Amino acid sequence: MPNDADDFLTIAPGIRVLPILHGSGDFALQAREELLARPYDCLAVPLPPSFQEDVEEAVERLPTISAVVRRDVDGGEGFSYVPIDPCQGVVAAIRTAIGERIPREYIDLDVPRFEAVHGVFPDPYALKRVPVERFSAALLSAIPRPAPGFSTDRIAWMAARLHEVAKRRKRTLLVCSILDWPWIREAFRLIPDEPESEPVFEPTSSFPVDPETLLFFLGELPFVTALYERGRRELTPDDNLSVDGVKELVLQAREALRADRPRIAQRLTPSLLSTLFRYVRNLALIDRRLTPDLFTLVTAAKQTGGDDFALAVVETARSYAYADHGRELEAQGAEMLRMGVGQAEVPGWGRAPMVSRLPGQAMSWRSLPLKPRANEPDRKRWLQRWDPYGMCSWPPEDDRIESFHRHVKEQARAILGADLARSEKFTTSVRDGLDIRETLRNWHTGDVYVKVIPPGRGSIEVVVFLFDVPADPKVYTNRATWYAEHSEESTLAFYATDPFRNLIGPGIAQAQYGGAMFLYPPRPIPEIWSDPRFDRLDTLEERLLAVAFLHSRDRHVAVVSPGPPPAAWRRLARIYRRKIVHLPLKRFSGAMIERLRTFHVLNGKHVRSYAADYIREM
Repeated sequence: MPNDADDFLTIAPGIRVLPILHGSGDFALQAREELLARPYDCLAVPLPPSFQEDVEEAVERLPTISAVVRRDVDGGEGFSYVPIDPCQGVVAAIRTAIGERIPREYIDLDVPRFEAVHGVFPDPYALKRVPVERFSAALLSAIPRPAPGFSTDRIAWMAARLHEVAKRRKRTLLVCSILDWPWIREAFRLIPDEPESEPVFEPTSSFPVDPETLLFFLGELPFVTALYERGRRELTPDDNLSVDGVKELVLQAREALRADRPRIAQRLTPSLLSTLFRYVRNLALIDRRLTPDLFTLVTAAKQTGGDDFALAVVETARSYAYADHGRELEAQGAEMLRMGVGQAEVPGWGRAPMVSRLPGQAMSWRSLPLKPRANEPDRKRWLQRWDPYGMCSWPPEDDRIESFHRHVKEQARAILGADLARSEKFTTSVRDGLDIRETLRNWHTGDVYVKVIPPGRGSIEVVVFLFDVPADPKVYTNRATWYAEHSEESTLAFYATDPFRNLIGPGIAQAQYGGAMFLYPPRPIPEIWSDPRFDRLDTLEERLLAVAFLHSRDRHVAVVSPGPPPAAWRRLARIYRRKIVHLPLKRFSGAMIERLRTFHVLNGKHVRSYAADYIREM
């Protein structure tokens, strides 16, 4: 029985059309599968014959990404180009036809200046569930008729060339834009007058594309494009890379961040990544897409993992695994084309407007504020200008950790009161709530018991945070005592990493607490790291605890640490007649702890006016 779908995409006996979206990896796979599924003896390519030699030479150089360019010859200073992109459907068809020894016919109109037509299309991921015939049929009513002039002449020219090809070939596949195929089919059947073609003598040239600018050149993300190329080379499944490639990109970004900033990468747990992917899905659906674009990925990464993770996603997305092939050509003397938004730096010419001869989805560029990382020359310059006599803190971080410090004090006081809690029979008041355990224990009597929690005795003046136990003195080389600027701040003594190893802006250094002591209400105390009374203590933790026990006016001192206090700490507390109220560090969110222990040192109060431009939220 005849296949209605085949009839739908057949424009004449022996000529079948495959409508595609240029620059889509899903349609590139569709073009490859179509050529391999049927016994075609010709591939019709929507490019002028003058491009054939350079295009096919560049296709054979894949996975090196190239551009075949030609200058406009009507007095303009622009260029048109063919992107030699593995995820470009026409390029994938040419590549397959060369491998299968299928002849190629280049049938497009050669004009002095090419005019590109872009469109807004549904997400090509729909091809996973919808055949290409239904996808094309669904768009028929929305495809506009080509404007009179260049577009109409081009359609008529390709239809006339297809008539010539049909006389020589038995079974031809035309791979063209989804915007062109209904009108090529109409022109083929109506046989309109063939337009006159102007001779164009401007030669074409082929240039490898700078790997740093592939993000502006390729239809898919460079990282995902490399995955398609890897699947072709290693014969691994590549039919779902539009989604699986995004997942691999995020995981690769986490690994890159782990090598560069392991503490930040440690926060990217499977639970957080699950939240990120749900967020990506929801943002994509809001944009009426089935798969996310780069803006969606980076937005979700920033909101869930912070600026550092978002930057890692951007850097991973723009990386192309086969970029070394292009650099080898550059080492051999080949000049590279640097692509931008609608323009490029063409070797031997300079910067000029660029128009793709295989235009795809219409693109919109959106801005997303990310604070970039400083490069090494800038860090050296900032370090040379650092004034060692003017340092202060960053007020938003002060407010954040002071709020957490007060919360810990309340938690510690609640623990003191819990030691005095008792149960009694219910009479006229539920007091501090039902005691379910005691009520069940006396179920046979029928009595109901309630909790009685008396007010806590005493108060807590000093809180000690020990984030890293045992602390390595070679890591935590920055030791200082800071005094309060106003009555709402604590007197602070701490040991931390060296801030000068991580300058993130002019007069802005970043460090991490290893341990910190907060004394509130604030009062001046001797500088603890030069106080000879504590020189006999061996570790940083013991010195910080001894200072807390000595300067605390209350009997209880709250200590937040990863594990329970060892015997040495308790002996030290007894020497100063103090008692430790311990809170485990795991009681609090790991992401929140990492955020709190990261702080910034500013080189003077005037730096506070612009510090927000450099300090990244975590």
